[in-house]
Amino acid sequence: MRQSYRIIPIYTADVSGVCSALYELGGMTVMHDPSGCNSTYNTHDEIRWYDQDSLIFISGLTEIDAIMGNDRKFIDDIKHAVRELHPKFLALAGSPIPFMNGTDFPAIARVIEAETGIPAFSVPTNGMHDYIYGAGIALEQIARRFVKKPARQEKEAVFSRSVNLLGVTPLDFGPQENVETLKENLKKYGWNILATWAMGDDLETLQKSGKADVNLVVSAVGLRAAKFLWETYKIPYVIGTPNQWLAEDISNSLETEVIQQSASEQHSTIAHQAEPTVVYLQNRILQDAGITLIGEPVTMGSLAAGIEKKYGRAARVFCPLKGCETLLGKKDKVVSGEEAMEESLKDSKIIVADPLYRPICPKDSTFYELPHVAFSGRIHL
Repeated sequence: MRQSYRIIPIYTADVSGVCSALYELGGMTVMHDPSGCNSTYNTHDEIRWYDQDSLIFISGLTEIDAIMGNDRKFIDDIKHAVRELHPKFLALAGSPIPFMNGTDFPAIARVIEAETGIPAFSVPTNGMHDYIYGAGIALEQIARRFVKKPARQEKEAVFSRSVNLLGVTPLDFGPQENVETLKENLKKYGWNILATWAMGDDLETLQKSGKADVNLVVSAVGLRAAKFLWETYKIPYVIGTPNQWLAEDISNSLETEVIQQSASEQHSTIAHQAEPTVVYLQNRILQDAGITLIGEPVTMGSLAAGIEKKYGRAARVFCPLKGCETLLGKKDKVVSGEEAMEESLKDSKIIVADPLYRPICPKDSTFYELPHVAFSGRIHL
């Protein structure tokens, strides 16, 4: 029973992560499910649902079609919608039922692409992972399918201070004005934001991302795309969220990466970046932490580093999300499950977290509310 939740909710699922990451890019996202995944997504996870149109569909999988494996109906329904709506691409996301049935989503995507001429890909979701997994793979697929290496003459020979922000979704950052604040924090240090993956920019803008000098991974969602762009186009990347206290450190790290990469290219040496620079793990205070932050590792780690820099108080991060171990520092740790989180928080005096964590926090602790859409949805907006 250690994995059961009695008091706090769980984080947004991988299927919603896919929809959130691709929402503004002009494609069509289809969840293969009877309907439950769609209702959870549009009523809890998507803050843009009533203000901005997007082609988010549910397949309406029936019991008989699931049992008989009637993929042709699924394919024909999608082809009909594609002919009417002309999306720029098609993304297929699975849910628990087709996962248990062994539905071959990559094959279905290839069939649809061949029969419609519309770029199509699948994201291997099953409703059992969190949003970082789904959104991360979705953005990686966009990088694989649409970002093209610029011609040599298109890539500026001089250092243009251009950067892509990778991993920007409302699930971690909330409304668009919060994203604009991050961009302004970097612009103060002379950086030109080329593309924001994926809020506030369209697919055409993201396609030009190969022209950037460097990538900045602002949440764990952007890590897969950053690794692909590094491996394919040798665009170096830095990890960190440019909040007001950490923006200068991030700017310096971005500049260092660009200079080192440029030197490697000029001297025809092996590209230098074996490991990315994780800014918020540098110069952290190693003493016992008096402040505990709960949430996504990059945004919370950057906030912890900012607090230490501003106030000189040690801070640690408890991360309840999977696959984030490499993004945590020595004082930080992954905490899985409500029971484990409640136990880990027993010695915490100051806690910064989503308001829905308050019931499992010590009664004598000081609690600072920091709403997280991926945890509590729209209720605190």
